[in-house]
Amino acid sequence: MFVDKVRITVIGGRGGDGAVAFHREKYVASGGPDGGDGGHGGSVILRVSDHMTTLLDFRYKRKYAAQAGVNGLGRKMAGKRGENLIIEVPRGTVVRDAESNQIIVDMSTGEDFIIAKGGRGGWGNAHYATPTRQVPRFAKAGLKGQERDIILELKLLADVGLVGFPNVGKSTLLSVTSNARPKIANYHFTTLFPNLGVIYVDEGVSFVMADIPGIIEGAAEGAGLGHDFLRHIDRCRLLVHVVDVSGSEGRDPVEDFHAICEELHNYSVDLGDRPMIVAANKTDIMDPDSDNLDRLRKAVEEAGCELYEISAGTTVGTRNLMRIVAEKLRSLPPVTIYEPEYVEVVEAPADPSAFEIEHYGNTWLITGRWLERLVQNINFDDYESRNHFDMQLRKVGLFKRLEEMGIQDGDTVDIYDIEFEYQR
Repeated sequence: MFVDKVRITVIGGRGGDGAVAFHREKYVASGGPDGGDGGHGGSVILRVSDHMTTLLDFRYKRKYAAQAGVNGLGRKMAGKRGENLIIEVPRGTVVRDAESNQIIVDMSTGEDFIIAKGGRGGWGNAHYATPTRQVPRFAKAGLKGQERDIILELKLLADVGLVGFPNVGKSTLLSVTSNARPKIANYHFTTLFPNLGVIYVDEGVSFVMADIPGIIEGAAEGAGLGHDFLRHIDRCRLLVHVVDVSGSEGRDPVEDFHAICEELHNYSVDLGDRPMIVAANKTDIMDPDSDNLDRLRKAVEEAGCELYEISAGTTVGTRNLMRIVAEKLRSLPPVTIYEPEYVEVVEAPADPSAFEIEHYGNTWLITGRWLERLVQNINFDDYESRNHFDMQLRKVGLFKRLEEMGIQDGDTVDIYDIEFEYQR
């Protein structure tokens, strides 16, 4: 099965919690705090694999999470860093942000890319010792790793794309000019997914050609099979438009030529303007009295393209066509590599006094960027850490504002799902 577009969730590992510990050693008085830091969480990394040709592996697994960092220990021993999660994708995969649809990275160059960073490990209590606070009994909790929904979209890395209506001979042309073995039969939509073949023209001269499933009118709007695979010719430097000049399907070759050109333009203006060569196929079964070839040649010349007569079934003209294609490719720019469109927003430091208070009956809901970060850093299983949390809230004036707004003893305070009963 050929799968070329999937949506997945990637989650960086959570950082390990810092440790609360004190140095205990014989003959060493007041050893002091020596809690180690938690390890950083692992990151999710995308890596190109040239052994993959489809995104089928992602069809049944949609969530990928890296390993969490290990908690810190006493004697200032830091926790182990979580292992990174490597996700292999086919070369040519474009990664998009699921919400904005902007391109994050194009996995075509072979370089690894960190798609979800692991969370930072929390500081141990050894970091909080000061001349006035010599016995800190709290430590920071590890932070959550980055979580994001992304879309993986495979765009084949082919130099040349074969386009045309169903059953015009694209697969046959690919099979007689390369080592590819696509399915060939005398009915429409024999090709259900793109096929790649390497064309060897001469020593040191070769290129990759893709056979795209047949396009029909309305493909750019979703009709037929071709619309699902038009993205695979986005990178092609040259298009070979195969036209059945014999009219064996009962269609007019000139109308076919204009229809496919229009569909390419409707899908993408850039694709519609892509350099194109027209291959007039099935000349071996063309009626000698037919004017199809002359009319097609005139239409092709008016469109600014070149036409070559071939018979893929008998291989007449196919070798010459491949030599012409190779010559054209020499003067064309390299395969397109998409530039990132997604800009990672780096937030400025949050203002501790900037928080919002909403009142619903006897519940007070409090939100704010600084508060959200504070909640993530607190280990609420530890008594001293909870006291540190309370002290920070008093320091920024939260309780004072609540009292001014009329909070009563016994009311519930909710700060990012951390709830407690208010007491003066």
